Amino acid sequence: MAMAELTTPKTTSPFLNSSSQLRLSSKLHLSNQFRHLLLPPPLHATSTSKISCSVSQNNQAPVAVQDNGSVKTKKECYGVFCLTYDLKAEEETKSWKKMISIAVSGAAGMISNHLLFKLASGAVFGPDQPIALKLLGSERSIQALEGVAMELEDSLFPLLREVDIGTDPYEVFQDVEWALLIGAKPRGPGMERAALLDINGQIFAEQGKALNAVASPNVKVLVVGNPCNTNALICLKNAPNIPAKNFHALTRLDENRAKCQLALKAGVFYDKVSNMTIWGNHSTTQVPDFLNARINGLPVKEVISDHKWLEEGFTESVQKRGGLLIQKWGRSSAASTAVSIVDAIKSLVTPTPEGDWFSTGVYTNGNPYGIAEDLVFSMPCRSKGDGDYELVKDVEIDDYLRKRIAKSEAELLAEKQCVAHLTGDGIAFCDLGPVDTMLPGEV
Repeated sequence: MAMAELTTPKTTSPFLNSSSQLRLSSKLHLSNQFRHLLLPPPLHATSTSKISCSVSQNNQAPVAVQDNGSVKTKKECYGVFCLTYDLKAEEETKSWKKMISIAVSGAAGMISNHLLFKLASGAVFGPDQPIALKLLGSERSIQALEGVAMELEDSLFPLLREVDIGTDPYEVFQDVEWALLIGAKPRGPGMERAALLDINGQIFAEQGKALNAVASPNVKVLVVGNPCNTNALICLKNAPNIPAKNFHALTRLDENRAKCQLALKAGVFYDKVSNMTIWGNHSTTQVPDFLNARINGLPVKEVISDHKWLEEGFTESVQKRGGLLIQKWGRSSAASTAVSIVDAIKSLVTPTPEGDWFSTGVYTNGNPYGIAEDLVFSMPCRSKGDGDYELVKDVEIDDYLRKRIAKSEAELLAEKQCVAHLTGDGIAFCDLGPVDTMLPGEV
């Protein structure tokens, strides 16, 4: 899976709150050709809110003048971006839902470059759900974030009501209802996995504290930055006021890849594959579960008679899919990762089809499978479409599957020991063994 750039909690510019939804970062002193946020124009002017915007010709700051006589000055904005208005005053949007705020870290990276436009288009949360995007980057990525904002602006998404950018998670995460944590440090040459766990763990510990302090109390958090399972555990441990159940680690791309491989082997289209589970860690110890999966409603082992391939080649093909893509494409996955993030969110905000389930890395406390508690482990889940989920209980686990699951469980327990200093569990001790289990594309 592709890794987005590192985001660090450095000093950022505060956002100025106006009487409207519009916000603008006041201390990002960049060229006037960049815009700090975007807001589409109202679909129709209304009789209750007369707004005009004038841009001076002598390089003075443009102003937005409202009919009540108040004047609000905005730096580095022009045209419609100086307008302030109340979303509720628009007749055209009365059927829309209440706006939700979505934070995205690593927002200047390749994964986010694909993801943000899907979010803004309504393809994720629906055609009647206006959103505000809160983009978190690093000091060095501010201009790139401006470029992202410009592209979003030029796309004229009517559902996209706000875009804020910043480098401080305590500012960017304010009141967010979804946090998509993509940004993480990529693994450099010669870097041990233990070192990566520590470096990225510190990032996610800080982001967990920020979410705990300023986000919505019921914020849903999806961790993409790797190693995502342990990063999600670190994040939730540093956010005690947020339900641990609200934290997820992305294993949906692994599920999608597994469905693809089963479909190819069975000679069917991938929509015929259901009940696919990825168990465990997002690493080469992950367990694609062919025992409980279905093809055209039938058990996979009844459809695919080559059981040796299922036990040996299938898992390997899923694990090596990212490496093969790198050989062909010259870089790790970004677009397919973004699609899998969309799939993961939609699985939580739309009801799961009857009899089916999906995979996501979640907190193990209270799980019915005998997996060690206090881990983030990928397991089969169902949702009623309210953003919550429940674990699937009616799954079969034979000796072969249990042995594979135990191996991934042991790896996550070892990773947990490596980051004990970041989870409040005492002194860290790291022994990950001689085998490097990082997936292709993460080095």
